[in-house]
Amino acid sequence: MSTADETEAAEPSQPLLRVVRGEPDDTELAALTAVVASLAASGGETDGDDTPARSRWADRAALVRAPLTPGPGAWRASAFRR
Repeated sequence: MSTADETEAAEPSQPLLRVVRGEPDDTELAALTAVVASLAASGGETDGDDTPARSRWADRAALVRAPLTPGPGAWRASAFRR
């Protein structure tokens, strides 16, 4: 059995959401509350990929490409000044 005092003690004394700027109407506040509640219910789970992000410099897929082949006259053109 719980009393009213126990219920009040379990509730937070500070609001969970606070509007800092603007004047949202009741519909907008309800939408915001629904989004925050759904995120809290999901537990902040990610997609399960816990591997750290790698730098694009370390991407080995960049090494897998077709070899560079010189075009016609490429050797002669390599002597030109740029």
